[in-house]
Amino acid sequence: MKYNHSAINHNDDQTSLFDLRSSGYQAKAYTKKDNEINFADLFAGIGGFRIALEANDARCVFSSEWDKDAQKTYEANFNEKPFGDINKVEIKDIPNFDILTGGFPCQPFSNIGMRQGFEHKTQGNLFFNIAKILSIKKPISFILENVGGLLTHKSNEIKTMDIILYNLEKLGYEVHYKLLNSADFGLPQIRRRVFIIGFLKKYFRDKTLFSFPKSKKNKVFIKDFIEKHEDGYSISEHLQKKYIFKKNDGHPQIIDRRSKIQVKTLVSTYHKIQRITGTFVKDGKTGLRLLSENECKAIMGFPKNFKIPVSRTQMYRQMGNSVAIPVVKAIAKEVIKTINQANIVYDKNKIKKSA
Repeated sequence: MKYNHSAINHNDDQTSLFDLRSSGYQAKAYTKKDNEINFADLFAGIGGFRIALEANDARCVFSSEWDKDAQKTYEANFNEKPFGDINKVEIKDIPNFDILTGGFPCQPFSNIGMRQGFEHKTQGNLFFNIAKILSIKKPISFILENVGGLLTHKSNEIKTMDIILYNLEKLGYEVHYKLLNSADFGLPQIRRRVFIIGFLKKYFRDKTLFSFPKSKKNKVFIKDFIEKHEDGYSISEHLQKKYIFKKNDGHPQIIDRRSKIQVKTLVSTYHKIQRITGTFVKDGKTGLRLLSENECKAIMGFPKNFKIPVSRTQMYRQMGNSVAIPVVKAIAKEVIKTINQANIVYDKNKIKKSA
């Protein structure tokens, strides 16, 4: 018998309006339809996860993002301002959901960051917020994302990944993880991220049939997305001479309309024009410029009509912190397929395994 999405999370089919009274957050009224998958969008950023899951006909019932500028972009595109600091949410007030999604802050585990991991005073402990929400809300699945450095990072000589897996498995989840590259999923960018997927084992008779999506055979190159910009985005000739091209060492990466390559990973500090990590375009009044807004959208998988109501600096930060949408979209498809294969029978308010 297929997983009944309505029965697991709601005792009736009435339209519901939930209110996190302690914060003033209020979500829209919605009616949960039969066999509808819904999700909670944690550490939502500007909504990359949301776009990917909605493309798979899933519905967002709660979003959370503490960054004020990211909230503006999220609200401009989804007509909903996310709840702020996840530490301040009353978990019992979050509506029930089928899938938890979250690209929890990666800087503590990245090569660019200080690699403090769980010792990071403000961000390193946010994984445990996710674990607490999972323990209370008990969704059937989750999709988490982080930088590749998570696989090698250690906390007090113990692998951070082992701590994460231990805690998730202790909560009763079957856990899968894999390092995926956005260049293998139709994007002109090399972006390697770890995806951690879980399924609550009590909803399945045996081990799930989940598998990560396969890479696409056809590669996509940046040359097909380069625009022409005479004004704007230019890097000054002075900065080029004194910094950008101060050494003949192959840095930074320079591209144009003939570049049959995937560009380097777009980072949140791109606006600082870093010669080692940066990718710049041979174009414009000074002969060299930053990536344009549309070029950034293209390498992350955002549609051209995605609204950016914030400054250019914030745009670069937000794009660099986002998820690669086609990768998440492909994963979400496999997750939802797995959920629909769950063999469980429902009472009105109680879940029982199939006989």
